[in-house]
Amino acid sequence: MKKCRITVKRVAAYEDLMKQYENPLSNACDMAEGQVFIANGWEKPEGFCDSAWETLSPFVMTLAYGGEDIYSGWMKNKKSAMVSCNDGFRPVSFLIEALEEDAEERTEQERKAK
Repeated sequence: MKKCRITVKRVAAYEDLMKQYENPLSNACDMAEGQVFIANGWEKPEGFCDSAWETLSPFVMTLAYGGEDIYSGWMKNKKSAMVSCNDGFRPVSFLIEALEEDAEERTEQERKAK
């Protein structure tokens, strides 16, 4: 299993939709363009948005376990995926790339302690 790099490529905000439909939220999303996270295998990186992880984790798992060419020719780099979180008010686009570096083996207890 490999590590994966997750890079925030774009953060959008649809102010018109937020104004019309969303209850006011503080710190709804604190992702910033250029921010980089490293997933150890398909473990959620520390500080990564839970909601975004629900969307990205299947792609991270596939790439971490050596899968490639997701959706048959979708990406120029076969060991990558461009995926957006499911927030309809402020979607964030992430580039996920499988790295050559092996993931660190951790016990279940070590993962829970993290």
